[in-house]
Amino acid sequence: MPRLEAAKELSQMETVYIETSVLSFLVSSPSRQPETAWRQKLTRDWWKLRRPLFHCVTSDAVMEEAREGDAAQSRLRLDALAGMTTLRLNAEAKTLSEALMAAGVLPPSAAMDALHLALATVYRANYLLTWNCKHLANAVLWCRLEPVAQARGWRLATACTPMQLMGDIEYES
Repeated sequence: MPRLEAAKELSQMETVYIETSVLSFLVSSPSRQPETAWRQKLTRDWWKLRRPLFHCVTSDAVMEEAREGDAAQSRLRLDALAGMTTLRLNAEAKTLSEALMAAGVLPPSAAMDALHLALATVYRANYLLTWNCKHLANAVLWCRLEPVAQARGWRLATACTPMQLMGDIEYES
C-alpha cells in the first residue's frame, strides 16, 4: 500500500512538524510590539520546555524557506533545525498538497502552506506547529480541508500554535 510506505514510523514519541513561522519567532530579535514579543517568548518557552518531549521533524520545504531573507537570521533558523529529521517531498505529499489546493479552500498564495500540511500528514506527524493562523492553525479551514484528506485516505496532522502545545507545563507569562 503506497500510503504506508510514505508514512514511515518516525518515533514512539508524538511527532511535531516544525513549520517556518515557528523558527522565525524563535530566533528573531525581541520585538517592541507586545503581541509579537509574547509570541516570541511563548515560542522560546515551548522550544526549551516542551520540544524535548516530542520527536521534532522538518522538511525540505521548511529548509528552503529558512534559507530566505537576512543571512544572519537564516543561519539562526537553519541552526535551530540542525539534527532534526528532514522529510522529503514524495508523490503522496505532492498529490495531497495539490488536492488541498484544488479544493478551493486556500488561496493560490498558500500553496506552500498546503505543502507543509500535506508533508506533516503523509509522514503521520501528530502536530504541525505553526504561527500561521490564517491558513494552517485555523479551525474553520481545517474543517474544510479534513474531508479532502479523508477522501484520499489520510487524517490531517493537527495544526496548532506553540501555545496550544504547551501542555500542563507552567511557565512565566
